[in-house]
Amino acid sequence: MPIYNFSAGPAVLPQPVIAQIQAALPSFQNSGMSILEISHRSDLFEQVINDAEQDLRDLMAIPDNYRVLFFQGGGTLQFTAAPLNLATNHHHIGLLDSGHWAQRAGDEAQRVDTKVTVLGSSAATHYDRLPTIEQPLDPTLDYIHLTTNNTIEGTMTTDLPATGDIPLVADMSSNFLGESYRVSDFGLIFAGAQKNLGPAGLTLVIVREDLIGHAQQLPSMLDYQLFADKHSMFNTPPVFAIYAAGLVLKWLKQQGGLAAMTSRNHAKAALLYDFLDQSQLFTNPVKASDRSTMNVPFVTGNAELDAAVIAGASQHGLLNLKGHRSVGGMRASLYNAMPLAGVQALVDYLAAFEAQHH
Repeated sequence: MPIYNFSAGPAVLPQPVIAQIQAALPSFQNSGMSILEISHRSDLFEQVINDAEQDLRDLMAIPDNYRVLFFQGGGTLQFTAAPLNLATNHHHIGLLDSGHWAQRAGDEAQRVDTKVTVLGSSAATHYDRLPTIEQPLDPTLDYIHLTTNNTIEGTMTTDLPATGDIPLVADMSSNFLGESYRVSDFGLIFAGAQKNLGPAGLTLVIVREDLIGHAQQLPSMLDYQLFADKHSMFNTPPVFAIYAAGLVLKWLKQQGGLAAMTSRNHAKAALLYDFLDQSQLFTNPVKASDRSTMNVPFVTGNAELDAAVIAGASQHGLLNLKGHRSVGGMRASLYNAMPLAGVQALVDYLAAFEAQHH
């Protein structure tokens, strides 16, 4: 029985990448040393990190005036790093409140004495749609924080808000490399790797050069300029996670790049949404135009029935479908490495469950 992992993160990785890692694990590039034990100062690893950066630049068409940084600490640490590095003029940022992770970003910014102005929120409708900017933009805003994909609520932004000269900072953790964006539309992009790019432990930061280097006396591990100057080698980077992410980036290229992957992701999501929309038992609460292609929440409206759906799915090899603890129900995460066959298997199972219970 095939196993399909619908976890929201850490998440499914491409099978060819796992096979590559397995084959190379005892002796990386015939060095006699495992990738788990090579020095981050070695020529072997320098090639790994340089290739990963170049492949990412190729895939996202990253302009030359943007720096690519390899961090640790997840997207959550960037909720602190972004205001410390970028909110240096007025210590004031704008926030689009699209759900749990946007709120967390605002909370962390306030912890480092940054004023946060909520420019729009969809809290009143339980985040079943994306917020819009509901007020004129204050020129003292250092940047505007946007969560491009809301992992818990199941919404995704493709039409970016007009922010004029105010930089847009994007937490792309859950649709990084799963949806196409133009890098030059953003001042800063960051993403935890553990959803679409690799194992937990690596965070990617893509930042416009002119925005960094203005902060004074930052803690070294949060300093974008320092990491840029040191080529992400200020301290030991997450060697294995960067290696694994590099393999995923090469796999993405082999799949046809970002445009091909985005098209595949839209097709996978459409298969599941089309079923949910015609179902008499299951519903997806999200406004159709704002739906995520990465994370699809759905419910029966009955907690006991939801539990039965999840238990039965596991017996059919459909794993990790339990919704986030804050919203309940089910959630299917359809990241890049989830094959169409996995989504079809889920739809077939849900249809059979509905036939039995409705």
